[in-house]
Amino acid sequence: MPELKRLHADHAPAVLAFELANRTYFAASISDRGDDFFDQFTDRYNASLAEQEASICAFYVLVAEDGSVLGRFNLYDLEDGTARLGYRVAQQVAGRGVATATVQELCQLAAARHGLRTLRAATSYDNVASQKVLTKAGFAPVGSAAPSDLGGKSGTWYQRDLQP
Repeated sequence: MPELKRLHADHAPAVLAFELANRTYFAASISDRGDDFFDQFTDRYNASLAEQEASICAFYVLVAEDGSVLGRFNLYDLEDGTARLGYRVAQQVAGRGVATATVQELCQLAAARHGLRTLRAATSYDNVASQKVLTKAGFAPVGSAAPSDLGGKSGTWYQRDLQP
C-alpha cells in the first residue's frame, strides 16, 4: 500500500527517478521543468528541504512499497492559514484514483499538521484530469488563473476550505 511521507533527504534518488521517468508524460499536460531542473536537481532539492525546514512549504511524496515514488504532493507559500497545492502522479498510477485519494489525505494533514484553513490550486483549461481530481477532492472553482500562474497556460483557480 503506498504511503504519503514528508519529503526528506533520503528520498532524493527516488524523486529524481520519478521526475525523469515521467517527464514526457508530465509535459503533455503541464509545463516541462526544463533541462536546468535536472542539471541542478541536487541544489534545487536541498533548497526545497530548506524551505520546508523554514515552514514556508511542506513537501510530500507518495512512496510505493518498493521505495519508488508514485507522486509528489506539495503545499506552497504557507501563510495566514492558506497554502497553494501542487501535485503530480506517475503515469503508471494515473486514472486510478490515486491523486484524488492522496489530495484528500493531504487536505487532512494540511489542517491537522500545518494548521491550514484554506487550500488553493490552479489547473489549466486543458488539464481535465486535474480538474476532476480537484473537484472530487472537494475543491470548487473560484476564478481565472493567469498564464503566469500556470507556466504560460490559462486556467482556473480552485479552492477548498478545510475542517480543523
